[in-house]
Amino acid sequence: MENIYPVFDKLVSRESKETLLNQSGRVYWLYGQSGSGKTTIAIELEKQLHDLGKFTIVLDGDNLRSGLNQGLGFSTEDRLENIRRAAELAKILVQNGSIVICCFVCPLKSMRDLAREIIGKDFTEIYIKTSIETLIQRDTKGFYKKALEGKMENLTGINSEFEESEKADLIIDTDIINVKEGARLILS
Repeated sequence: MENIYPVFDKLVSRESKETLLNQSGRVYWLYGQSGSGKTTIAIELEKQLHDLGKFTIVLDGDNLRSGLNQGLGFSTEDRLENIRRAAELAKILVQNGSIVICCFVCPLKSMRDLAREIIGKDFTEIYIKTSIETLIQRDTKGFYKKALEGKMENLTGINSEFEESEKADLIIDTDIINVKEGARLILS
């Protein structure tokens, strides 16, 4: 890339920052369909880590779309760019000693592979699995009702593809595991 001169090698080292924070940086990448419990588990996980004296940052899909990723839609191309940007941000944060908890729909294997490739060895993939029946019953944002009535396009699992996990490091089925237990599983 012409006219770009990164200074990563001149910054305070990751090791020094992790020593200061008394922790090792890590990215916990929670993904699943809308309403599966990603954000709820991320919030609980953050609280539990905070109680242990750990510094965390939560990168939530809706929060990023209201700022950094504003203007991106829900086409496959826009979703891929959303994940690319989020992964690049998570990589910067983890390289500075942060424990980063990401929660995104991230519906395609290729998107999860991209995030894993960008973040590298610090990446932990966690699939928040929930049956479509439970998602429709919860419908916390009213998306499933709209999609089933034909009033909403690109809802993952209804009129947009969602690929089940093939290589998640952990699967949390929120049909049978509650929020606190889910967060504890991640901590363990």
